[in-house]
Amino acid sequence: MIYIDSKENNTFKKIKKYRTKKYRDKEMRFLAEGVKFLDFDTVPEYILIDKNYSENREILEKIKKFEKSEVIVLSETLFSQLSSQENSQGVILVYEYMENDINNISDNVIVLDRVGDPGNLGTIIRTADASGYKDIILTKGSVDAYNEKTVRSTMGSIFNVRLYYIEEETLLNLLKEKGYKIISTVLSDDCIPYTEMKLSKKNAIVFGNEGSGIGENIVNHSDEKVIIPIYGTAESLNVAMACGIIIYKCRELLSK
Repeated sequence: MIYIDSKENNTFKKIKKYRTKKYRDKEMRFLAEGVKFLDFDTVPEYILIDKNYSENREILEKIKKFEKSEVIVLSETLFSQLSSQENSQGVILVYEYMENDINNISDNVIVLDRVGDPGNLGTIIRTADASGYKDIILTKGSVDAYNEKTVRSTMGSIFNVRLYYIEEETLLNLLKEKGYKIISTVLSDDCIPYTEMKLSKKNAIVFGNEGSGIGENIVNHSDEKVIIPIYGTAESLNVAMACGIIIYKCRELLSK
């Protein structure tokens, strides 16, 4: 372990920059906070420990398996500058981005069109992982998957899915070329209940922005439009909740 207590330390300054999307994307690194992340096998580049937790037995035991990671103890002041949590558990990890080839996507994918809330995206990633989906395609303009709130909301599932950001036109061309059936979740008169949707050999299930829904161009290219009926007085469902309901229904249909 090494100890850093100066904000002028080059390693600390570099890692602090990863809190901004600009530098995350440039260096392809992101932060994940919490002891839970020490349970996963994905090897972090750095393990940062608050000095107040540097003798915590649970943390010290869990980090033993990460022989290739650089362990750094930070002063309480420096650690607080990296932490995004009010009640931190004293551990922050630095990981490399996961690079994936979109040409190798599976037969059933989730598409998110400009989903904007990091908590929603994190929950969708976690739900996708739980339901066996591996590929999530996001249109440009969607929230950053490596946002600290998103990463925390995934509860580690970010390591188990493949994420892609592409332009809308590129997305549509890709899905058509590869023979995917595009199923969009929208509110319109020609929708069918999600319980009646018909899956093909390859399916792309599309969910839209929390306020404006799926873009018109994607809707117009959809092969089927589905809706989750509202039986009460709520105007709509949260996009993460809607995603969970529909992709689990898809999993049920695919298993028949």
